[in-house]
Amino acid sequence: MSEPSVTTHRLQPMIGRDPHEEGRAASPLELLYDLTFVVAIGVGASYFAELTAAGHLRDALIGFGFVMFAVQWAWINFSWLASAFDTDDWLYRLITMVQMTGVVILALGIPPAFKSIEEGPHFDNRTIVLGYVVMRIGLVTHWLRAARGCEGELHRTTLRYAFGVLAIQVLWVIYALAPMSITTALLISVPLFVIELAIPLWAERRSPTPWHAHHIAERYGLFAIIALGEGVVGTVAPVGGGRGEGREHRGARHEFVHTSHRVRVVGR
Repeated sequence: MSEPSVTTHRLQPMIGRDPHEEGRAASPLELLYDLTFVVAIGVGASYFAELTAAGHLRDALIGFGFVMFAVQWAWINFSWLASAFDTDDWLYRLITMVQMTGVVILALGIPPAFKSIEEGPHFDNRTIVLGYVVMRIGLVTHWLRAARGCEGELHRTTLRYAFGVLAIQVLWVIYALAPMSITTALLISVPLFVIELAIPLWAERRSPTPWHAHHIAERYGLFAIIALGEGVVGTVAPVGGGRGEGREHRGARHEFVHTSHRVRVVGR
């Protein structure tokens, strides 16, 4: 198994990390990646609180459920790949930054998604899906690069991931472009969610990826901290300050969370 060099970022084959590597911890790039999700989580929590305070609990729950699945699943897709195949070379970093751009686009799509659920008649998740397209261009590239470096069953596993992610994303694009009512959109999204969850089971049915148990545990722990923290702040601010005032506080809130996370990164 290969390990990223600490002295150079030259291209390295993605043949898989050692799942028993000593001292494996979250990298600065992974922590930076988490910061992009802080924005999406905060926006989702804010709109959930605002709709709830306005008496639209059903719309708030529907929007929050859809958005949080999209946000968390995007994070999970990258984190498990990174645990198994992170090379930390320049190409890996560049592709990951493309994925970060996709997360920001996804966050920009959260307000119109909530608004369409509240006001109707059609569900507007086009910007969220566009963000996923950008993210998954990077994700599929990672998987294809891993397929090139791996052999045997692991090679087939990485190809299944690449094909599965590409196929389901085509379905999501069709879903986003087809005008449909909120009810129809929710009904159709259920089998798409099931397919999303089934892809890792299908891809790894013969050979699992060499993910690192301690690394994954740390990644989930850090993400839970920032998700809970931003979720609490994003929920309390709009309720405490009113619907309009909540939007005014978002910039300051995000800057606070970003600064706190940067301090933790430097401290590592």
